Amino acid sequence: MNLVVQGNTLTPAALQFLSRLTGTNNIDVIDDDACRFDVRYSEHIATELARFCAANALDWAWVPRQRRLRDFGLFITDMDSTLINIECIDEIADMHGVKAEVAAITESAMRGEIDFRSSLTRRVCLLAGLHEQALAKVYAKRLRLNPGAEALMASLKAAGVRTALVSGGFAYFTDHMRRELGFDYAWANELEIVDGRLTGRLTGPMIDAQAKADCLISTRDALGLAPEQVLCCGDGANDIPMFRAAGFGVAYRPKPALREVADCCLDHVGLEGIARLFA
Repeated sequence: MNLVVQGNTLTPAALQFLSRLTGTNNIDVIDDDACRFDVRYSEHIATELARFCAANALDWAWVPRQRRLRDFGLFITDMDSTLINIECIDEIADMHGVKAEVAAITESAMRGEIDFRSSLTRRVCLLAGLHEQALAKVYAKRLRLNPGAEALMASLKAAGVRTALVSGGFAYFTDHMRRELGFDYAWANELEIVDGRLTGRLTGPMIDAQAKADCLISTRDALGLAPEQVLCCGDGANDIPMFRAAGFGVAYRPKPALREVADCCLDHVGLEGIARLFA
């Protein structure tokens, strides 16, 4: 396996410790904030590594030896709190004076404490009567890309990897992200709007946790890819089935439920860290 360690606190002292821990002086420097060690996995190394990196604001991952970004054929990612900095439904709710109630349901759903389908139905219902212009306001005033998103997309495109955005949020925002960042595919929920106002209902099939995984599988199969050629990213419990269907799953600032099934967690570096894993 390759061990990749990254973060802006990757100092000479940190490298010296990691060299001793892994028993190798053969360090492949990826850039100023990342390096790779060719080392055999052991529970002792993993335990000490996790403790050291947590104390020093470093991210780490075990990656199959010689695996590079070009070896993947599909990258699929969640949107809210992963690609972007907000939960869109919470900010829409703020425009309607119900943010606290909606955000509490969102957080509980992302932790896996309540069923996503029922949670989304409850949250969307609370938006009934809101003018559709609120969506544009959220996009223009509150939505920002998370650090490293553009760099990651550039790396994926350069490597010839197809890109997909799948969200339990709303198509208004995924459509904008698809155009802005050049995703090849995008799926999300459609808000029903009548006479310029949200009705509190969705139209079409709901994109829930299983639907996310189904989008991954159908796209993978249409492209003729093997499971190990799929790379995915997310942050919450709603992404677990998608992670289980992917070859390698990167959890970005994850909730505990997703952390348990992820191949890698990025707690400190930006989304560009995904590309560094396979540089």
